[in-house]
Amino acid sequence: MKFTKTLSSFFVIVLCTVGSLNGQINPEKRNQAINDQNNPSNKSKKVNKNDLATIDLYKIVKATNDTTFVDTTLSLKKLYKFNYLQEDNFGLISFANIGQTYNTLTFNSAEQYSLPLFGASARHFNYKKGSDMEYFEVPTPWTRLTYKTAFTQGQLLDAFFTINMSKQFNFSIAHKGLRSIGNYQHALTSSNNLRITSNYKSLNKRYNARGHMTWQRILNEENGGIRDEDIINFTSGNEEFLDREVFDPNFEDAEGVLIGKRFYLDHTFEITKPKDSIQNNKLLLLNTVSFEDMYFEYVQTSPATDFFGSAFSNTIRDRATLENFQTDVGVSYFNNLIGELKFKLEYSDLNYGYNSVVLLNNQNIPNRIQANVLAVNGQYKKMFSGFIIEGKAGLNLSDDFGGNYIYGNIGYQLNQDIYLEGALSISSRLPNYNFLLYQSDYLNYNWYNFGDYNNVNTQQISFSLKSEKYLDIDFDISNIDNYTFFNLEGIEEGVKIIKPRQYQNTIQYLRIKFRKDLRYGKFGLDNTVLYQNVISDEDVLNVPAIVTRNTFYFSDQLFKKALTFQTGVVFNYFTKYNMNGYDPLLAEFYTQNNTELGGFPRLDFFVNAKIRQTRIFLIAEHFNSSFTGYDFFSAPNNPYRDFTIRFGLVWDFFL
Repeated sequence: MKFTKTLSSFFVIVLCTVGSLNGQINPEKRNQAINDQNNPSNKSKKVNKNDLATIDLYKIVKATNDTTFVDTTLSLKKLYKFNYLQEDNFGLISFANIGQTYNTLTFNSAEQYSLPLFGASARHFNYKKGSDMEYFEVPTPWTRLTYKTAFTQGQLLDAFFTINMSKQFNFSIAHKGLRSIGNYQHALTSSNNLRITSNYKSLNKRYNARGHMTWQRILNEENGGIRDEDIINFTSGNEEFLDREVFDPNFEDAEGVLIGKRFYLDHTFEITKPKDSIQNNKLLLLNTVSFEDMYFEYVQTSPATDFFGSAFSNTIRDRATLENFQTDVGVSYFNNLIGELKFKLEYSDLNYGYNSVVLLNNQNIPNRIQANVLAVNGQYKKMFSGFIIEGKAGLNLSDDFGGNYIYGNIGYQLNQDIYLEGALSISSRLPNYNFLLYQSDYLNYNWYNFGDYNNVNTQQISFSLKSEKYLDIDFDISNIDNYTFFNLEGIEEGVKIIKPRQYQNTIQYLRIKFRKDLRYGKFGLDNTVLYQNVISDEDVLNVPAIVTRNTFYFSDQLFKKALTFQTGVVFNYFTKYNMNGYDPLLAEFYTQNNTELGGFPRLDFFVNAKIRQTRIFLIAEHFNSSFTGYDFFSAPNNPYRDFTIRFGLVWDFFL
């Protein structure tokens, strides 16, 4: 298997590196030093900084240049991130099998890009974008292994390794692999995410470069969910159907796969000499080169005409491709008085489409959208007297691909505990490519709207307050014009007619989220509550009014504080609403107003422990499923997962 070969190669690299670095630092001292620094109770222990690197030297640099360091502590935030996406998934609800997709319970309109996205958004939750990539700087090699059990058969494993070959050059390699059969028929998931990064800085620090390569494959067997006539068998809790393999899905011969590879390089050269930097002036040349090639393919051995409608052929094979080449050149100027200012000229070569032209109802549906787009963008950042001011803007110099964005942010540290922030986001861009052009062997899934659809225009104002002593508050209000979505237009002879649609009126959308962790001794109650409201003439953007997550937990340190222990219960809930449906052919969610879902509690019992740099997670997911009613769905005809016990760990070790 490709996954096994890649993982084997990875461990060969690790073992060779371990052998070559055996004489650097005693691993037991290194791990003990890291453990001491991450354990608040060990502050009295001294670390000889001449012999051992401290934890703050293990740096993680985001794509935005924000820098953090490795954190091996155990907290609720780590529990919330211990999932397939490896990030807090509040506001999402997963499908029954790990790696399928997520239905969104909230919507963020703020955007900082001016070109359409590829589409097949249901496959992109686990797809690493360029803005998701991280770069590293470490004094000694660092390895992290993340493991979690899956459903029926399979597992999730993410293996990561990074090393500084010298003080100037860092290299990292990581591979996340998943395979899970799932509890329902024909619901297998398989994904691979290979990421390679490096960054370099010259001895005189005038030249800096960082780059990455990714290869990603996200495959899902598709079954269309359970049949309409079986919904009553599911919701009634009929014992004959508690074995979920008994359900006959809508079809059992389809799969969708998203594959993408990307090559990226970002490098800068400082024009000013190092001695000039003392005068607080810095001028840099900037250049970025990126090439991404991706495609989404839906394959079905025989057409499901009772589900998707009539078809052109006896075998379905739809493939949409996108080749996206981007490069830019620019300058960056920094001065202590005026801050940092960047200006870039960007060029994009876009090629999206299919292999052949479709003739439908005496109308040709073309197979390509191609464009060469010039754009300008700039950034500004300044820090003074506790204020952080940041701004970004971009403009496409193209008639066919017109678009722009403006983003402004100002933050202020009121005191040691309270941080205030406000932001303004304005954007205008074309809808995603699969709204503009789509071809399929199914007749109902062919359209060409390029030139007919207007830009989606959004304006968002947001405010936030961060305070560990009081609470965190996030508030935003958005205006959306020309909102574009997939819509359930109707049902004809049992076939759902899904079409792209652009809403011509204005949508107003408000969100406010509160978070507070209440603690009393060794007990705690962590609360996150989201309220949202949509105002529009039609129900085109559906979200639940309230989404909440409340965690009651106990935390302590045992065995002379060698083990950190946490246990508790997580309560998740969202109010009933017209939940978006899922279309496996498009790999998209669509708006529907026929079926109200939600209003069911999800209770997870967890026991977490940390021993040195190893965090262990044992979670009984949805343990209330058998006694609070079988009305839990992630989308119409797609049930949420039943009670299951899952185990996993995150292991960091330093050489």
